[in-house]
Parts: sequence; structure tokens; C-alpha cells
Amino acid sequence: MANVDQFESIFRSSVKERLQYREISLSSVLLITDLPPEEALVFKKEVQQFLSILGPEDSWDCFLLTAGDFTTTEDLLERVDGYALDLICSYRNLHSGAWRFPHSLGEHLDVLIQKTTIPVLILPHPKAGYAADHAMQDTREVMVVTDMVAINHDLINYAVRLTQPGGTLFLSHVENKYIFDRYIDAIGKIEALDTEVARTRLAQQLLKEPEDYFLSCADILKEQNSTLDVRSMVSLGNGVVEYRRQIESRQLDLLVMHANDEGQQAMNSVAYPLAVELRQVPLLMI
Repeated sequence: MANVDQFESIFRSSVKERLQYREISLSSVLLITDLPPEEALVFKKEVQQFLSILGPEDSWDCFLLTAGDFTTTEDLLERVDGYALDLICSYRNLHSGAWRFPHSLGEHLDVLIQKTTIPVLILPHPKAGYAADHAMQDTREVMVVTDMVAINHDLINYAVRLTQPGGTLFLSHVENKYIFDRYIDAIGKIEALDTEVARTRLAQQLLKEPEDYFLSCADILKEQNSTLDVRSMVSLGNGVVEYRRQIESRQLDLLVMHANDEGQQAMNSVAYPLAVELRQVPLLMI
């Protein structure tokens, strides 16, 4: 039986998830604001310059909603449904002064992210003044926060589409150390299992899987003649703290995250605190 189990373990360890690459089309964009028309047009110009990676302004559509176009969340959802969109752009706390505080995304954005399958790009609030100096300039430094429990290949595909040629694409995964320690503690109470062997081998395997996946991303993108510099960042730690450290130690232009957990209404448990707290750079929620 031991030989059968060993063979099964070897077989399973040889099965590796690889990036399923596809080209992403972003030709129809909706910018949602609560600004008066004149200010909204100025902000729209800034957004078009930031998204210059999509091509010349006349090669993609950028629709605009302003202060008088909606008031309630229901109004907003109805307006969004009226477009055929590839991307939605907005900022937190629409029709609210709560953008001054790092406590929420606001009801409009919260509901919009949950109710639509269209990726949502959350921009620094145009009136807040908390945007990083390099924010909204270009997309040369992009970071993806991945969840290896449910791999979302389009996290990578969208990030690739939005990273400027020759730019840097950081692929990051943080394995939750608190959960890891809890399981090791449980293993330590089972006489038949060697706790130290389990601690070492389990940590190695948990970190090896995202490393292998990120390596496949780099290889497949190279096959696609990509000029991106793909860098892997895999670690064991406190997810939100470690992601925040990684983000704040670099001059990132865009952060790409998985918005929803399958089977629940609330936003992904790692993505939400990052989306609320990291207000200084654009965030793409998929």
C-alpha cells in the first residue's frame, strides 16, 4: 500500500498547472464619475492618457457617466447594462464624501464589483490628493495578486494586456502562515506523523506550486514573443501585511486582483482589505 501511495504522490506532484493564455480585447471602456460634465471631461482625458496601452484614443471607445447620470446604485446598474463593455473605470465612494477615509469602497462600487462580470478598474479619487506621484502616468510596473486555491488565468492575461511592452510584471502569492501553523499544530498531535518533516515538506510543496505556475507564465509569454520582464514573488506570511509590504516597496502603476470568491456574495477576503487600504495606485478587480 505504501508503494501505491508513493507512486500516487509522485504522479500528482508531476501534474502542474500552466497558464492558459488568451489575448484580451479592451476596445470599449466606461468611465463612471460623480463629477460635473466639465470636470468629468478633464478626468476622462487623464484616464485615456493612463490607458494609452490600449492604443490611440480614436481606436477604442471611452464612454462617460457624470454626476447627473445616476444617483442610486440601481440607477448605476441600469446605465452599465446599457453598454457592451470590456472594462469599467471608476473610483471609490461615488456620490459620497467618505473617500476622505480609508474605510470602504462605497456602496456603488461594492455592488458594481459583485453584480458585473466586467473587470473594474478602481482609480485614485480625483479630488483626494492621495495618489502616488507616479500614479496614472503609465503601466510599466504591474503586479498580480494570485489565489492558488482557485487559479484565475485571466488575472495574468489582463495584466499582460495592460503592461506596457518592455515593462515589468510581478506575479505574487502569499501562503497564509496562520493557517499553515494551525495545520502543523494539528499534525503535531498525531503520533504517527513526523511534525518537523511535515513542516518542511508541506511548506516546500505549498510554495513550489505557485513558483511552478509563475514559471509557466514566463515560458508561455516568451513563446508569445512578449517583451515583459516577468518576476515571481512567493512567500509564507500574513497575506495582507506581506502584500502591502511588496506593493509599497515598489513604484507599482497597477495592481491586479481577483474580486470574488466562488460560492459567496462578499468580495475575496484578501482583495477587499487591499482594495480599501491601497488608495494610491489604480487597482484592477477581475
